Amino acid sequence: MEDGAAQPRTLSLFPEDRCEGLLADASIVRVKLSELRLRRPRQWGACWLALLLWRELQLDLFWSKRLGSSRKGTRWDQVLFVLAAYRLLAPGSEWRLHREWFQRSALADLLGEDAGLAEIHKLYRCHDRLLTHKQAVFDHLVGRWRDLFNISYDVLLYDLTSTYFEADPPFPEGDKRRYGYSRDHRPDCVQIVIALVVTPEGLPLAYEVLPGNTSDKTTLRPFLDRIERQYGKARRVWLMDRGVPTEEVLAEMRHAEGSLDALGEASARPAVARGATRSAGQTVGAGGRALRLGPKPRPRR
Repeated sequence: MEDGAAQPRTLSLFPEDRCEGLLADASIVRVKLSELRLRRPRQWGACWLALLLWRELQLDLFWSKRLGSSRKGTRWDQVLFVLAAYRLLAPGSEWRLHREWFQRSALADLLGEDAGLAEIHKLYRCHDRLLTHKQAVFDHLVGRWRDLFNISYDVLLYDLTSTYFEADPPFPEGDKRRYGYSRDHRPDCVQIVIALVVTPEGLPLAYEVLPGNTSDKTTLRPFLDRIERQYGKARRVWLMDRGVPTEEVLAEMRHAEGSLDALGEASARPAVARGATRSAGQTVGAGGRALRLGPKPRPRR
């Protein structure tokens, strides 16, 4: 509304004939929207957050001491961060990371590097440098998780999974690809078995890659020994599928000094079979153990 005008008159925002007067402040920049162009957009926020988490966990310091640089100047610790950020933000193959994802991310800007950081051969070779530091990185992360999140290790979850390969034997000696029970319903393919221990928050504490014909019942004892060596004896609760622990292993856990048994269907079913009442939240005795039962499931209609 102009002074003295009876009706309002529509004006363009910052009209050309009045622009100089409106932009007296030198800190204001004139922008012509009609001439703006969007070139090579990149994902920034998520990449920045991934780098922040990496540094909060002090993984930049941990890996820079152990991986270092190659004779050609390749920073293997930064290649590893690229791989980790990719798994966190847009998991896929190394080939996809090399061909398209790295260019659409802001990792090069954040790290002060160029596209050479995501060369396909560097991505593959980086994996080969990590296995010797497997236990050291778990020891490091356990300490950082305790400091940052006050994580305790009194309740642990143990499970197994498998992944198959569309490949035909024979394989080199020592290869872990074998035929076995397929969780993916692909008994025609060789596979490997992966065992994992995590906290209730989902933080991994240990893992192992096993031959594809490994029986679930044979995997638990080595992990019990490893966790006890790493975190000491404690009144620890283990959660797992009922098919994993054998009665022999449960007996060892039951008599281990300062430890609790694995809780779940494997140990709860015998308690119910001996006449325990299935009331929601009720604590029943089972061979000297305390089991808290959940509500009885409703039958399906």
